[in-house]
Amino acid sequence: MEIGRLPNERAAQALVDYLKGEGIPCRITHLEQGVAIHVIEDTDQAKGRKAFLDFVQDPLNPKYLQASWDHGDNRIRFDYGAPSLQLLSQFITGAGPLTLIILLVCIAIFAAMNLGYGNQVFEALAFFGATSDAGFSQFWRLFTPSLLHFSALHITFNLLWWWVLGGKIENRIGIAPLLTLLLVAGTLPNIVQYYLSGPNFGGLSGVVYGLVGYTWVSGRMSPEKGIGLPPAMMGFMLLWLVLGFMDVFGLSIANGAHLGGLLVGLAQGWLDNRKKS
Repeated sequence: MEIGRLPNERAAQALVDYLKGEGIPCRITHLEQGVAIHVIEDTDQAKGRKAFLDFVQDPLNPKYLQASWDHGDNRIRFDYGAPSLQLLSQFITGAGPLTLIILLVCIAIFAAMNLGYGNQVFEALAFFGATSDAGFSQFWRLFTPSLLHFSALHITFNLLWWWVLGGKIENRIGIAPLLTLLLVAGTLPNIVQYYLSGPNFGGLSGVVYGLVGYTWVSGRMSPEKGIGLPPAMMGFMLLWLVLGFMDVFGLSIANGAHLGGLLVGLAQGWLDNRKKS
C-alpha cells in the first residue's frame, strides 16, 4: 500500500530506514517523477502514513540520519550522475509539464522582444487599449500580458517563483489546480491592473502571487500535501506587495495584478482544500 511520494530516492531511503527501525517493512517504487513508498503489510498503512507526514514536515530531523546509520544498507548505490546532468535532472523533475511549458514560452517571448521584435510581440500580446488594433474579439489579450516581461530581473524573479511553487503544486497535487490558477490568476488580475493604471503592463507576477496564496492556504488547511509556504517567505511577499503600493522603489510595479493574484490564490486554495476536507 502506498503511503506517499517523494521527489528523490535518497530522501525516500532515509524514511525507509526509519520505518525499518520501527518494524515496518516497506519498499521504494520509481516513478516518472520521483519515487513512491509502499508498506508491505496492509496493517502498517496508518502508522506508515503518519510517519510519512511527519517526515515531510521535518525531513532534517536527526532521527532519520541516525536511522540510516543504524538500519541502512551500505550496498545501496545512488546514481547521482555528472553534476551538469544532475542539475538538469533536478530542474526537470522539480516541475511538471505545464510548469516547464509556461517557463519556456516566457523565455522565448522575452528573447524575441530583445532580438528586435519587441514592438511586434507587444502589439500581438498586450492588453486591450495598448495598441490601436486591439479589438475585443482578440480575447487572448486578457491573458497574454502575463507572458510579457520587460527586464532580465523581472523575468528571473517571476520564473523562479513559478518553477518552485508551480512545480511543487503540479508534482504533488496535479496539473488541474495549477492550470486553473494559471488561467484565473493570469486574467482577472490583469483586468484589475488595467482599471488601476491602464493597459501598459505585463508579467507573470499576478500568477506568482496566486501561487503564493494557494500554497500558503494549502499548507495551513492540508499540511499533509507538503506544499506549505514558510511564514518568512509569505511575509516577504506581503512586504513586497505593501512596498509596491507605497511606491518606495520608484519602479513601475503591477500592484493591482499582485493583489488580484493573491486574492485569487487564497480563494482557490480555500475552495480546493475545503472540498478535500
